Amino acid sequence: MVAIVQRYGVENLVWFRFTQHAMPRPVRAYRGQPARMEEDRHATVEVCVDDVALEAAVRRLGWRMYGTNQPVESLSLAQAVLAYRSEYLVERSLGRLKGRPLSLTPMYVQRDDHATGLIRLLSIALRVLTLLECVGRRQLAAEGAKLAGLYAGNPRRETARPTAEHLLEAFRDITLTLIEGPQQTDRHLTVLIPLQQRILEMLGFSSELYTRLGTVSAEPP
Repeated sequence: MVAIVQRYGVENLVWFRFTQHAMPRPVRAYRGQPARMEEDRHATVEVCVDDVALEAAVRRLGWRMYGTNQPVESLSLAQAVLAYRSEYLVERSLGRLKGRPLSLTPMYVQRDDHATGLIRLLSIALRVLTLLECVGRRQLAAEGAKLAGLYAGNPRRETARPTAEHLLEAFRDITLTLIEGPQQTDRHLTVLIPLQQRILEMLGFSSELYTRLGTVSAEPP
């Protein structure tokens, strides 16, 4: 009991008493066994909560200290909290670089110049992902709108802060089919759904950039 209270850090909030009880119980003689006395044992636990200590502990929960060199006239407490919650976290970009979708590690390269080149290439890709996400979120904030349809398990779920990974994943099912003929190359491109058109518009791209890939060309692909 003491170990449980200490594990959850509430030893100063509760008081308890653990009492064991033993009651004698006679047992009659039976099949050669003599009559005897046995004990039935059980325990009771009394618990009392220190209301004063509990209230003081609850008051301390959720407190966080903020420090800023901005004067109150230009940044109120509420604005400081919102700015902190929306701050840019460089650790998130490093997480992208080391894990999905860029997967910098493990690196199966043996030459130092190959490793350097790979890191530089993936750093450029990281900048593209970061810029894509920033532009999308900034546009939604300017419109005061949210984007729905990014979550496969909940298509009606909306978000004003979509990730670059979710935005790119919305285009995962598009295909470009090339049919080469003697005189020309025919192309068939998957038609954009409204969500994909909305993402392109939100990022400041024209749908023509996409549909241009499906035009018939007399030049080889």
